[in-house]
Amino acid sequence: MIPTPFLTGKRVAVMGLGKSGAATARALLASGVGVMAWDDDEGARRLAAEDGVPIGDPLVINLAKADLVVWSPGIPHTHPQPHPAAVKARAAGVPVVCDVELLARAKPDHRFLAVTGTNGKSTTTTLLAHVLEAAGIATAAGGNLGTAALDLPELPGDGRYVLELSSYQLELVQSLSVGVGILLNITPDHLGRHGGMEGYIAAKRRLFDFITPGGAAVIGVDDGPCRAMAAELSRLGLRVVPISVEKVLDDGVSAPEGVLLDNGKPVCDLKAFPRLPGKHNWQNACAVFAAARAEGIAAKTIVAALATYPGLAHRQELIATCDGIAWINDSKATNADAVEKALVCYDHVYWIAGGQAKEGGIVSLEKHFGRIEHAFLIGDASDAFAATLEGKVRFTRCVTLAKAVAAARNLAVSDAIPGAVVLLSPACASWDQFKSFEHRGDSFRDLVKGFAP
Repeated sequence: MIPTPFLTGKRVAVMGLGKSGAATARALLASGVGVMAWDDDEGARRLAAEDGVPIGDPLVINLAKADLVVWSPGIPHTHPQPHPAAVKARAAGVPVVCDVELLARAKPDHRFLAVTGTNGKSTTTTLLAHVLEAAGIATAAGGNLGTAALDLPELPGDGRYVLELSSYQLELVQSLSVGVGILLNITPDHLGRHGGMEGYIAAKRRLFDFITPGGAAVIGVDDGPCRAMAAELSRLGLRVVPISVEKVLDDGVSAPEGVLLDNGKPVCDLKAFPRLPGKHNWQNACAVFAAARAEGIAAKTIVAALATYPGLAHRQELIATCDGIAWINDSKATNADAVEKALVCYDHVYWIAGGQAKEGGIVSLEKHFGRIEHAFLIGDASDAFAATLEGKVRFTRCVTLAKAVAAARNLAVSDAIPGAVVLLSPACASWDQFKSFEHRGDSFRDLVKGFAP
């Protein structure tokens, strides 16, 4: 837990009592801060109250007396419609921030490395932390991924906090000091929360407002928004290290054919690392190599760590191989762009997809439909996905994940295609049937473990 002594004796409202909000409330209370917390979900309020957290409706209490509101990023505060508590706080002139801002204020002398992008953030964050640890540097990783910001451990002064930052969090940070910032890619996502693509890009762009003097911006240049941002930041004098998996960069890190190149010179063959399959993971590896080199880590140390990376749960996670069929948990793939990264890695896919639909559906995946032997559709998006697949891919409406797993197993075993995989890669949020993508992935793992040796 990270203490917040700079707020001792102050009054802070906490809005949202999920993982980050609950961690914030605990850390504040332990530091002698006057806390009043709220969540619109009655169950979350009850659990927090049982944990000793004072509960108070921000629409009822005098919010103007608060020194700060710590806002859980999942709750809309601007678009598409701001929560009334955000409107009330701002009308009273009370700053609205997220828990990452409190971590930044609590650790002003520590070094932060930050990762954002539409896809690949979690793998890149954990891979970078793995490389830093292999180099003997005390490291803690969290933020949008895994451990909430204020639940991270205390590190020595020369340690590194590696933070995955969502666009929601970046909107609510004010004073983070970032030594190396990584922007992997930008494709349409969360547009309703940012008022459109322009707002989403602007939220990602905020990461580079926090780069410290002498710091570096590592930016993927394989999409238009990121290329434009890299060019802009270079003109402004920021040190930009471009990365690409589409072309060789003479001044940057690239891997268009899977061989990692540093300023055009070969470093290692990423295809030799089974936990980093596909171009999307080559991009992640390029970003980590560039960031670690900016931190002064030797190339040979980085390569050795890439080779020992254990992989990320819920991201192309191999659960088991049974009857010649590989079962892959890619529950973290909550949009079509993320699903594409998995589909291109396999030739014979029994695809489990669906949930709470995201913008654009799965139309963009049509060029990869030839890889799909059969689709098993679950959740709210079943009808929309069926309409896209009609006449192009065989599919079965299964409604639930359990029925989809059973149907996929029966068909895949019957077809007996060498190299076949059953891939849970939903292209959807999880909230129609599950608490989170982790809950969905864990449920898939449990189902597979029920029959796999």
